[in-house]
Amino acid sequence: MKKSSRIIAFVLIVVLLFAGMGLTYKKVVKDVNLGLDLQGGFEVLYQVNPLNDGDKIDNKAVTATSRTLEQRVNVLGVSEPKIQVEENNRIRVQLAGVQNQSQARDLLSSQANLTIRDADDNVKLTGKDIKQGSAKQEFKQDTNSPAVTFKLKDKEKFKEVTEEISKKKENIMVVWLDFEKGDSYHKEVTKDEPKYVSAATVDQPINSDSVEISGGFSGNEGVKEAKQIAELLNSGSLPVKLDEIYSNSVGAQFGQDALDKTILAAAIGIALIYIFMVGFYRLPGIVAVIALTTYIYLTLVAFNLISGVLTLPGLAALVLGVGMAVDANIIMYERIKDELRVGRTLKQAYKKANSSSFLTIVDANLTTVIAAAVLFFFGESSVKGFATMLLLGILMIFVTAVFLSRSLLSLLVSSNFFKKRPWLFGVNKNKIHDINEGIDVHQLKTSFERWDFMKLAKPLFSASIVIIIIGAIILSIFKLNLGIDFSSGTRVDFKSEDAVTQPKVEQVLKSEDFDPDQVTLSDDGKNVTAQFKKDLSKDQVSDIKDVVHDQFGNDPTVNTVSPVIGQELAKNAMLALMYAAIGIIIYVTFRFEWRMGLSSVLALLHDAFMIIAVFSLFRIEVDITFIAAVLTIVGYSINDTIVTFDRVRENLRKMRVITKPEQIDDIVNRSVRQTMTRSINTVLTVIVVVIALLILGASSIFNFSLALLIGLISGVFSSVFIAVPLWGIMKKHQLKKSDNHKLVVHKEKRKNEEKILV
Repeated sequence: MKKSSRIIAFVLIVVLLFAGMGLTYKKVVKDVNLGLDLQGGFEVLYQVNPLNDGDKIDNKAVTATSRTLEQRVNVLGVSEPKIQVEENNRIRVQLAGVQNQSQARDLLSSQANLTIRDADDNVKLTGKDIKQGSAKQEFKQDTNSPAVTFKLKDKEKFKEVTEEISKKKENIMVVWLDFEKGDSYHKEVTKDEPKYVSAATVDQPINSDSVEISGGFSGNEGVKEAKQIAELLNSGSLPVKLDEIYSNSVGAQFGQDALDKTILAAAIGIALIYIFMVGFYRLPGIVAVIALTTYIYLTLVAFNLISGVLTLPGLAALVLGVGMAVDANIIMYERIKDELRVGRTLKQAYKKANSSSFLTIVDANLTTVIAAAVLFFFGESSVKGFATMLLLGILMIFVTAVFLSRSLLSLLVSSNFFKKRPWLFGVNKNKIHDINEGIDVHQLKTSFERWDFMKLAKPLFSASIVIIIIGAIILSIFKLNLGIDFSSGTRVDFKSEDAVTQPKVEQVLKSEDFDPDQVTLSDDGKNVTAQFKKDLSKDQVSDIKDVVHDQFGNDPTVNTVSPVIGQELAKNAMLALMYAAIGIIIYVTFRFEWRMGLSSVLALLHDAFMIIAVFSLFRIEVDITFIAAVLTIVGYSINDTIVTFDRVRENLRKMRVITKPEQIDDIVNRSVRQTMTRSINTVLTVIVVVIALLILGASSIFNFSLALLIGLISGVFSSVFIAVPLWGIMKKHQLKKSDNHKLVVHKEKRKNEEKILV
């Protein structure tokens, strides 16, 4: 009996879903906080050091410094600033969308240590003598020119100071901001733009607690400068010295261009996935498209709720999550097809597939969670953003690809409209057996029956070992081409309005006293990267940004890293990989057995090494996103392997007792054959997206996408030809050592009524 109400319910749910998303998606997209690489801005990491000899830096001093920096950021009017205290006495400041990066950098790093000195540079008053919050930007009554006023705590002390200065031959009271060793009034007085703020003649003692700084400000720029000094004084002087050890700046236009390109690439990749799912799985494919669209929407909503900052790698993680969500659907749909082929009704097939695939999906995604969690814990900046989006994506997979997808499909199945239309579920009638034949899912023939994976294992093992040895030799000779994320230096990325040549770029930069160690260009000659093996100073960074803007028409992205950061990144990457491997072994051992855990980890380490070896051989630059790519592949590779091992576990339950090595070979071969279609379809959907990102995405994530592509191809190979066959070899060894050459691989749990009561 057909139940039209189920179809009506399906339509209503879909209409409500898309209506809700259609009405709110603009607000959701608008509320997404874009990172530096997507909207421009800059990021700087400061090392907090003592200001004076003998001072100690503790958590209190670092926290106080971060609060002072936060007050200063408010002066800039930056929306959603991020100031984070990190280990080793460091403070990370991220200012997305800031217009004047040079001004922001100067404002942040300034000590704001005000001193009033005589012409001989003797200190008479300091910032400690100023009343907190008393500084104001005002206008002189007689000239209407900008000025800064503030009040002193002790007017008698100010009277004594001004009286002393008035009696000197050079009766000059000099106001300094951030006086440094080597500075002098006599050196600066002859300059057009002296370092001191003000120098006033004092003819008589001043009996007042008010001080006025004037004379150095003119026009609108003078008003801005005076206001900034006043606000800087009110924010308080820094009790410490801030040393810049890492910086990253991105021009607004550069960021917008990267965003547009990556969104286009992602849209094309996702559209191709949609076409594939509908074409291959028909009616369930349509349900998958609905679930995947909802997945993207809800992931962005959840990201907004936690006030996440979306970066390019984070956007890539969102797209990658679509591939993983597809995987969850494919596991279910492939199982439905198998159950239909053995002769079950549509309802029976759905019910059976629903129960058998759920734990498989849970196991597969939880192993990826381990890798993402490790990445989040050890990552910083954009890497942490990538991990956050990946973790949210996995959560939403269960909400949409599991629960929503299954609920919608359940309505269609239970309607009985499609019970005699197996072709709508991707199954031909001539491939369906009669249920009375007693054929089980595990006995179904596949397109890979002629493949003997255990026989192929030995030569492929040998090939992999040879590749690993060659890779190790290549790695030892060529090393990795470390980017500035891992070695000290400065990288300047920019887009030219017109196509340029390498000699022209070098000529322009050298004419401005910048001598790059390496200049590389894209194929169209418009995207340029200039690398310096030394750290450019703050002033040099500001200067080169002006040069690039004036000569090439766009603001550049400037990255500066010290050797300390590089060493820490390398160390954290190794720790992350190690902890991820240990976590996965523990989980797989708990859920399956330790041989599966060990062979899975060896396979994923093989994948990680393949990425490293290829990057070393072709001298591809390794940056911070490379870590994210490797650990993502670790999580994704194990995802694929777990699905196959889940089928191995099912086949072991069918066999129960193993007495011959040939039985293990049969289990391996059958398990791989039965999951091969799913493995190919899953990786193809993800590869499509990654290739789209590789070809059409932003240049800044090219290496990231390339590492993912290499890892995905290697991951399929290792899951099929290494992990499962390696388990088979270890299982044979266990059989050989067992008593009576017999292995009990599954014990049926007896029900209470079957137990003998004594």
